[in-house]
Amino acid sequence: MENLRRPRNIFYGWWLVGISSFMLMLMSTTVFQGVGTFFVALERTFGWNRTTLSGAFALSRAEGALLGPLEGLLVDKLGTRRMVIVGYLVMGLGFIFYSQIQTVWHFYVAYLAISLGSGVGGWIAFVTLINNWFSRRRALAMSVAVSGIQLGGFLVPMLAWGIENHDFRMTSLGIGVVLIVVAVPASSFVRNRPEDIGSLPDGEPLRRAVTATGDSTQSEATDETEMTPREALKTLAFWVIAVARLTSVVSIVTLSVHLVPKLTDSGISLITANFVVTLYTFVAFISGFIAGYLADRSSKTMVLFVCMLMQALAMAILTVTDGLPMAVVFAVLWGAGFGGRVPLLTAIVGDFFGRENFGSILGMNMVPSNIAMIFAPLFAGFMFDLRQSYFIPFATFTVMGFIGAFVILLARTPSAPQQKA
Repeated sequence: MENLRRPRNIFYGWWLVGISSFMLMLMSTTVFQGVGTFFVALERTFGWNRTTLSGAFALSRAEGALLGPLEGLLVDKLGTRRMVIVGYLVMGLGFIFYSQIQTVWHFYVAYLAISLGSGVGGWIAFVTLINNWFSRRRALAMSVAVSGIQLGGFLVPMLAWGIENHDFRMTSLGIGVVLIVVAVPASSFVRNRPEDIGSLPDGEPLRRAVTATGDSTQSEATDETEMTPREALKTLAFWVIAVARLTSVVSIVTLSVHLVPKLTDSGISLITANFVVTLYTFVAFISGFIAGYLADRSSKTMVLFVCMLMQALAMAILTVTDGLPMAVVFAVLWGAGFGGRVPLLTAIVGDFFGRENFGSILGMNMVPSNIAMIFAPLFAGFMFDLRQSYFIPFATFTVMGFIGAFVILLARTPSAPQQKA
């Protein structure tokens, strides 16, 4: 046990941060950052319109809305280790099937399988793991782990090169094989909680077991209030975070599908468009570390406000401008905001509601945003097909982004629930 808790005097949680970052990088490149690139390839290969392509993403978000709370509950009950194995195997098989698609329905089935795998063993599983292992340094640890999403963006030009030179089928097949090959060895290093190796969050020595009394407990290790999902639902903080997440994620998910098509519509080549993605990814990578460091030493709420405000400003620039120079300006602002927003809006859930039911509470908190994510890219694709312009959907998401930035200012640590006698 000791060799796991203090390998070379490094807290084992930081090794798990590295594993989480690597696995999220693989998922991000293929399932999130690379969506627009795949969609351009499918549009060119099959001639499907953007409403049809966006429909697959909408169905995957419907799946996420329905299964998100269940996925969070399973992570809390079964642990990240088991969920990662299952999730990445399903993702890998989904990409192998994706390489063989011939009709739009084949495409939808393959995309739903990929989405299911990423939901089961991806985002919720790894952020729950990090939330379990860190308390005082949670924002920084979450930022480093989530930086895998940005690292995935650096691989998008390679993905585009593979699609351009070897078509999307061979590229998808290769991705599927890689995901299956890495699933088991990567998960073998995962330990679900620091208590499993005789430690407490942040590497503090284990003094005694933390036990539950009634529906909620006060953790000796972290002095954090532990809430049940039912208790969390009754707090204002839960709904403030849910609204902030919804109003900011609609632009994120829409651009994951439509940013590359919009840039190529402006006369920018596919490779250059993906370098714009790489630029905002690089800025987001740096921004995440800075935001996490500042949030652990000041107010997560205020750092979040600044990040979300920059994200909304970037969306406004993209809405009213075209061409590569303004795309670069967009990329810098978007990366700065997006890089901090993602980890901090997750870490704040752990700060407010604790470790014991984090996955379940996060899964429930994401339901409204998952429902919005069903319609956001579909709405953008439909309006483009109707008007040959993204102005209306992008302007709508800009306004929502500004609303979300100010809503997050209402976030306050909820009072500890009364324990049952």
